[in-house]
Amino acid sequence: MSRMVAAIREYRPADEQPVVELALRAWASVFASVEHLLGPQIFARLHGDWRGYQAAAVRDTLADSATWAWVAETHQRLAGFVTARLHEERRLGEVTMLAVDPEHQRAGIGSALTEFATGWLRGCGMQVAMVETGGDVGHATARRVYESAGYTALPIIRYFKAL
Repeated sequence: MSRMVAAIREYRPADEQPVVELALRAWASVFASVEHLLGPQIFARLHGDWRGYQAAAVRDTLADSATWAWVAETHQRLAGFVTARLHEERRLGEVTMLAVDPEHQRAGIGSALTEFATGWLRGCGMQVAMVETGGDVGHATARRVYESAGYTALPIIRYFKAL
């Protein structure tokens, strides 16, 4: 897909439901990848119905007064969103969520949102920016976006066991 020009603007409360729906579409393959790796038993114990779990996580993030959010639009349609927060005591900024609608993926929108949020963190006086993602196949696109934006990966391994 060719690179699209996206307008990035501040999130508005009226964007909540479209952002949640976009996130669920964008992250469906990610959750399928995670379920494949963890197996259905651990996955169900961690997430239950992942759609309900993730919709609540997006809503909670958007409602958090310590979180800033922006949306990308192409042709007056929501194409993606990004959220960020400041950890001022450490002068650390964190990109907490990023999603691009599947029909707009691989068109530069994730990169534009990442660069926008990173620039905002820099403008707030943060000295380091951080973003977290998975090492599985479902997160490969996210890793490419962050690496192309100049982020350095710190390999971390997290183990799970059903109890």
